[in-house]
Amino acid sequence: MIIVYDLSGSAVAAASMITPFVPSPGSDRVSRSNPGAWLILRPNGVSISSWKPWGRLEAWRERGPVDGLGYKFELITNNGLTSGVPIAEGTLNIKKGGRFCIDNSRKDSALSFLSPVRGFVMGSSVEGEGKVSKPVVQVGVQHVTCTADAALFVALSAAIDLSMDACRLFSHKLRKEFSNDEQEFLP
Repeated sequence: MIIVYDLSGSAVAAASMITPFVPSPGSDRVSRSNPGAWLILRPNGVSISSWKPWGRLEAWRERGPVDGLGYKFELITNNGLTSGVPIAEGTLNIKKGGRFCIDNSRKDSALSFLSPVRGFVMGSSVEGEGKVSKPVVQVGVQHVTCTADAALFVALSAAIDLSMDACRLFSHKLRKEFSNDEQEFLP
């Protein structure tokens, strides 16, 4: 679980993997038919153990002339996890990375006519597969009323960034940070 804290030390947003990133049967990749998924959460009351779903991010590895990280992001409605409002869908280059963006003012935004969200919402840099990343997050001021709102976009950015490595081909080794090196634990 990824937890974002404000300057006072209070948890204000989180991202929790709810569907593991596993290869599809007979394959070494996470497919669109079996994507990994994250819930983006906001606190529900004063207890750190009580969270309310805000959004759902699905990610998978796309096949094509250039492999890509496919993603779909939905806002969660009060009707539960099965009835989300589609906000963003696209593909990022696996090798080069790219920019994860929610911007319905762009002409190439396929979901702009379905989404209740208008204009630039947020953007985040995403490094390519296997690269150490330091995402830079930009948020449209009209979509932020408090620190917790901005923190939700930071948690979403962290989830898309981690999805890049989670969707790595399972025939490849993980980056050193993610591997379980038993020698680290031996005296």
